[in-house]
Amino acid sequence: MIRAGRQHLVRTLADLAAQQGVGIDHYTRLKPYAAEGFPAPVSSEGSRTRLYDGEQVDAYLLGKPVPPLPDGEDDDDLLDRRECAALLGVAPNSWDIYKKDPALAEARTEAGGVDHWPRRAVQAFQDSRPGRDAAATRGGRPPRTGDQVPRDQVLARVAELLDADPTISAATVTERLGVHRNTGQDALTRLRADRIADHVEAHPALTPAEAAAQLGYPAGQVRRATARAGTILRARHVAPYLAGVAAALHTAGWTSQEAVPEVQFPGDDRVVAAIVLDGERAPVPAVVWDERYGWRTAASRRHPIAKGGVLPSEGGGVRYLTGGITPPPGDVVAALTPTDA
Repeated sequence: MIRAGRQHLVRTLADLAAQQGVGIDHYTRLKPYAAEGFPAPVSSEGSRTRLYDGEQVDAYLLGKPVPPLPDGEDDDDLLDRRECAALLGVAPNSWDIYKKDPALAEARTEAGGVDHWPRRAVQAFQDSRPGRDAAATRGGRPPRTGDQVPRDQVLARVAELLDADPTISAATVTERLGVHRNTGQDALTRLRADRIADHVEAHPALTPAEAAAQLGYPAGQVRRATARAGTILRARHVAPYLAGVAAALHTAGWTSQEAVPEVQFPGDDRVVAAIVLDGERAPVPAVVWDERYGWRTAASRRHPIAKGGVLPSEGGGVRYLTGGITPPPGDVVAALTPTDA
């Protein structure tokens, strides 16, 4: 977590690389942050983006004793998604739903490109949540759900049911919430897949199927979820690489902000990501990465990824880049740079 009053000290790996006068690719290959005595990240364990306390890093680089961070809890501590989920006693993917609550959305702040929430806001949300146990034991639909739950609330409601009963079926979700069976099944698959992936990350020796069993999910109900969990894990593994390419495109002036690539899972079995190039000098509207073939250009900023992840043919603004599945970020920039630049 980021201790109260220390948000301005947060540094990313890119910040540390710049501080040392090297590129992010070179820095992450050398991994000086893995050396003994280097300050521990202030981001939660397993976070995709490493964040560090600048005061601690400066002291380490100067050969001085690394000052400890403040002890105890403070209402102004900033928590990332995993820490918020832990405070509520739920899985991180449940927090991804809860964070849409208006009060939490308003309290959200960004540090190092990562969303955080003040401890006081998370605790206030916890205090305002209705008791789940009573709703789970009454049977039938939870109160105030009406005849059908609005689509943007389905995941949150299904997450509550799954928290209470890991073996819950799509038929029971349909009965409780009054949604279409396909809607309930899709929500269950997405939630279970995220939780299976989280569990495998916490216990790397497990397979997705073994993780599902430990979470109490019936084997006959989670075939799609375990397949999707494997895809999610691959997406998380490649996320630092995609972020590095996004940073390189931003440095080239082709994106207005160093945004995290939009990742999708067409068919639940492959990873596809898009980066929109909205800079004034951008050579193409967007680029798309697919784990099957690597990078290509896209002719549309609005819909860079074809429906269903279909591979488009070259021509009409679409060009496949050479260099393998994960060429270095600099090579992606070079492949996109106009020859007359």
